[in-house]
Amino acid sequence: MSRIVATSGATAGAAGPSAATLATTLYDRIRADLLDGLLEPGRKLQIEFLCDHYQAGQTPVREALNRLTSDGLVERRDQRGFAVAGISADDLREITKTRCWLEEVALREAFSARSAEWEEQVVLAYHRLSKVPRSLSETEYKENPEWERLHRAFHRTLIGGCQSRWLINFCEQLADQLYRYRQLSVRRVYPKRHEREEHQAMLNAVTSGDVAEAIRLVTSHYQKTADIILTDAELFPAEA
Repeated sequence: MSRIVATSGATAGAAGPSAATLATTLYDRIRADLLDGLLEPGRKLQIEFLCDHYQAGQTPVREALNRLTSDGLVERRDQRGFAVAGISADDLREITKTRCWLEEVALREAFSARSAEWEEQVVLAYHRLSKVPRSLSETEYKENPEWERLHRAFHRTLIGGCQSRWLINFCEQLADQLYRYRQLSVRRVYPKRHEREEHQAMLNAVTSGDVAEAIRLVTSHYQKTADIILTDAELFPAEA
């Protein structure tokens, strides 16, 4: 993993990133590692370890952990510091259900305010996604960061027509939480998915103006992901 190099007071007069910029960069790096499952659920986040691992001072590390606590990715434990937020089957079900609720509202609003520009954006987002392989290897799962970026962009574009910044932000927060669960299980569940066909069906519903079908397909898409993850015996032995 690349490391963030903290600047010292000796470089204060030189052109370089501000303390606020460094703190935000540190937050982004820790957040990415949490979402990718590199910092496993329940792990105690010792300040000294994080300072050494990310080459940062205690103050920006604590600031980052406080922000991540607000995001629901880190838990503050009384008198025991911080830990990576835990996971559970019930939590996965709740996040999935809530995301389906909110995205149904967003899709209804997007169809209500339907415009040629929004439809064109969905077509373009799907086209870009369809041209990129999910895995960098044909014989085993090897994450393709470009696919992940375009996949998020496609789903964001679907609900983007709702024209509500707050609603989109709430949906994005839930998408992050579900992404963490998916990353923890992706190498085992990857062979069971057929996302391209599911995304194509969503696009068809948009271009045909069928809001009920679009909602059904998006809901099924998210629920299918959750159901497959719940069968992962390594994550949820009791469920499996």
